[in-house]
Amino acid sequence: MNKVCLLLIAVAAMNARAAAPAERSVSLTQEPLVMRLNKDEFRIAFGINGEQCAPQGCNGLIRYRVDWKTTDGMTRSEVKQLNYTVSPDAPRTIAVDRQYFDTAEGQHTTDIVNVRVDLITCRHGVAARAP
Repeated sequence: MNKVCLLLIAVAAMNARAAAPAERSVSLTQEPLVMRLNKDEFRIAFGINGEQCAPQGCNGLIRYRVDWKTTDGMTRSEVKQLNYTVSPDAPRTIAVDRQYFDTAEGQHTTDIVNVRVDLITCRHGVAARAP
C-alpha cells in the first residue's frame, strides 16, 4: 500500500513538473505601436526581442486585445492574432498587423483606446512554423 502511494505521489509530481509552462524565450521590446492610416485603418507593430532564440531562430504567435471606439461613442473590444518569425541571423524582429476597426465600413472615424498582449508563444527553430 505504501509503495502504491509513493508511486502515485511520484507520478503526480512528474506530471505537475511537465505541465508547468516553459519560460518564454521572446519578449516585446516595447509597448505595441499603433499607426493610423485612414479613418478606420490601422497598423499595429510589435517589436520582438528573440536573443534567446539563437542560433536556430524561432516563431510563434502574438494574441492581443484591441479596445476601440467610434466618434459616436460606441466602444468595442476585439481579440486578434499575429504570427511572427525571428530569423536565426537576427536577435530581433518586427511583426505588423493590418486592421480595420469600424461598425460600418468607412463610415466612422475610430480611435484605438488600448492594445494589450494576452499571450506570446514561441517555438524554437524557424522551420517548425505553423501555416
